[in-house]
Amino acid sequence: MFVKRTLLLSAFAVATTAAAAGAAPTGVLPSLKHVATIGSTVDPQNGDRNPYGLAISPVAGGIVAAGDLVVCNFNDAQNIQGLGTTIEVLHPVPGSKPRRLIASPYLTGCAALALGNSDPWVAAFDANDNPVVSSGGTIVDPINNFPFTGPWGQTFALPSIGAPSFYESNANDGSIVRIDLTSPFTFEKIATGFSVNHGVPGSILAPSGLTYDSVHDVLYFVEGNTNRLIAIDAPENVHAGGIIVTRSGITGPSASSVHVIYQGAPLNAPISAALLYNGDLVVGNTANNLLVEIAPGHGVVGQRNLDSGNPGALFGIAASGTSTATTRIYYNDDNSNTVQVLMP
Repeated sequence: MFVKRTLLLSAFAVATTAAAAGAAPTGVLPSLKHVATIGSTVDPQNGDRNPYGLAISPVAGGIVAAGDLVVCNFNDAQNIQGLGTTIEVLHPVPGSKPRRLIASPYLTGCAALALGNSDPWVAAFDANDNPVVSSGGTIVDPINNFPFTGPWGQTFALPSIGAPSFYESNANDGSIVRIDLTSPFTFEKIATGFSVNHGVPGSILAPSGLTYDSVHDVLYFVEGNTNRLIAIDAPENVHAGGIIVTRSGITGPSASSVHVIYQGAPLNAPISAALLYNGDLVVGNTANNLLVEIAPGHGVVGQRNLDSGNPGALFGIAASGTSTATTRIYYNDDNSNTVQVLMP
């Protein structure tokens, strides 16, 4: 059972109802009718399984083609939680076969990954590091020289003004770290204290599903332990100690940049999220395998159950497309150890 720690609602600006922002727009999810299997995520050599992280490569490099799906396995071949060490690559078409990119102890318990080019950056929970992997299948930098506390979420951000960076969240203390792509890399723990449940692998709820909206310069993430979708405006302006969350509220010089975009049902232990072309977010529940579309400022505009089997199937999500007709929502289904795609 997940133990929740509730934050004081007055600490945040909350925008969850259509009544506060006018009539809700039409969602994308209701127009997506078809599901197809892209392929298995089971590593063809050592049998690692239970895919968590999922991202789309924006460019080609090494063995990764532009548009390829990059997936990491959280479990080993015996399905022991948190002992997976592999990253797979699949072409984004049904019937694809997984191609191992790398197996490394630096990746143990890969919970999330993100790509700014064709090189994955990995939030590895059990290894407690954030390695950079080349698209040729080598460790570029293990990034194990920073005191991470259970890496759990990852996204790439390229603001219109400012340097590119990766944002990483931690499951043990609810913190968010910015890794600036300077040489050498620099680290700032910009937020601390978001809600965590201190679960063991297989039952962890903490800030995750990190997603960056470059158009509006917003960092989104789900707080699965409290069923919330949260935003940080202009995250590149938030510096070390900028956001401090406690039981009684939120403080720090950047406290006003934090907003709860949505809270409560139908969110139910969400762990993943992805941004759609229209600025909406799709959020994946682990408790009931429900995909929920949320329009910031309006609320829920679509829902879809993606697996009617055991709960805990829905993990990494990635989306592509510039219109509803071209939208593809890719997601990891841990009941079948596959990547699936939802499309019109």
